[in-house]
Amino acid sequence: MIRRPRSLNGLILVGFGIVGLPLLLAVIWALVNLDRLAAQSEQLVFTGVATAENNRLLTEQLGSLERVARQYQVLGNDDSRQLMRQDLGAFDEQLAEMAQLTQLAGAAPLATSISATAHGVIDTLEDAGLSETEAQAAVDRFPELRRQVTELTAELTAYVDSELRNLQANTRRAQQVSAWQVAALVPGTLILALFFTLLVAKPIRQLDSAIDQLGQSGFSKPIEVRGPSDLERLGRQLEWLRVRLLELAQEKNRFLRHMSHELKTPLANIREGTELLLDGTVGELAKPQREVTDILRMNGLKLQQLIENLLSFSAWQAKTEVLALSDFPIRALAESVAKSQRLALQAADIDLKLEIEDLTVNADREKMRTVLDNLLSNALKFTPRGGSITIRASRQPRSFRIEFGDSGPGIPDDESPRIFDAFFQGRREQGGQVAGTGIGLSVVLECIQAHQGSVELVDSDEFPGAHFRIEIPQQRAVDRQKLVANA
Repeated sequence: MIRRPRSLNGLILVGFGIVGLPLLLAVIWALVNLDRLAAQSEQLVFTGVATAENNRLLTEQLGSLERVARQYQVLGNDDSRQLMRQDLGAFDEQLAEMAQLTQLAGAAPLATSISATAHGVIDTLEDAGLSETEAQAAVDRFPELRRQVTELTAELTAYVDSELRNLQANTRRAQQVSAWQVAALVPGTLILALFFTLLVAKPIRQLDSAIDQLGQSGFSKPIEVRGPSDLERLGRQLEWLRVRLLELAQEKNRFLRHMSHELKTPLANIREGTELLLDGTVGELAKPQREVTDILRMNGLKLQQLIENLLSFSAWQAKTEVLALSDFPIRALAESVAKSQRLALQAADIDLKLEIEDLTVNADREKMRTVLDNLLSNALKFTPRGGSITIRASRQPRSFRIEFGDSGPGIPDDESPRIFDAFFQGRREQGGQVAGTGIGLSVVLECIQAHQGSVELVDSDEFPGAHFRIEIPQQRAVDRQKLVANA
């Protein structure tokens, strides 16, 4: 069994090796074939030149032998016979030099026949009792020798042409094989490169997702990275960081809860005392005293609201992401939330528009009530007197959408990336009797994320103020619609 490299560097090196190995083999094969074809081409050029030269020399030797033989026929002296024998020897040497080539070309029998004919003519001419007619007949055999030499030359030339065609065919085959190799290697190499890229990218994506999770304060989901050992080690370090951040968040929430509860008891005594003073239970107060007491009462109310908000935020931080899903009409829930804010709307003379379709959604009813209540409260703080707030709800193909828009001053561009951060408050002055703590939108974000949905600040010209859009998946609702349609 082949073990996967344990480190990222090892995996990259193995990937490069496996991707590059086919290419290296293809290059080696091409070089070997190129060298073989070059050697064949060189040998063929040498053979062609040697064949042409040998054919020329053989023809010249035959012509010289014929001239000397005819001189001997006329003169009949020893000098002529000696020259004839020398030319015959040179003719035989030329045939011997061509023996390997004639053997390769399959012309060895023809070369042997030429040599035998030449020897037969010379032996006949050297016969002492040879008549004039027989001598002439022997000399007349030279045209036959020239024909045979011409035939031999043609066969050798045909052999060289045949070898040239074979070389061309081998070259074409090598080109075709190279083309097929390229056609196979390019997609194969791309597939291998993609495979190893995915092997490397998968743990990196896991790390990216883990870091994004930590950045979004998602400490509840364990971080697990599978891949090379160095990336797994980095994943374990991120898991340690997640656990540490979770512990710090829990400690912070415990501190908020304890401090809030500790503050509520003395605050209750202060509020009770101020109420007794205002009621005149301990004696009537003068007008300046009543004004100071009323200021104490209002600030006590603000402080109580701040503590309640801190407790609410701490409770939300401590809750799990388990949802109590149910089907309910979203319009009825929005009307209930609007009714609870009716006095604040009337006091600020704000017009609330409910543009909500009559649809049933599947979600956690209490969490959705918190979302609507927080967004409406947030809009009330920033919408000027006599302004308007619009709430919309509509069904999408696989989700339902809720939109909040107001006629307030809107959110500055430099503050929009941080509006969902806990305890963040912008520079704009808030309205209302009780100032906010900056946790309303962070609670909205947690509720929507628990539903696997999204909430965003929309940049549009439809509303002069802030425009929030919420999308919550409705897979169960879509499945039920399909079942109803099939039935």
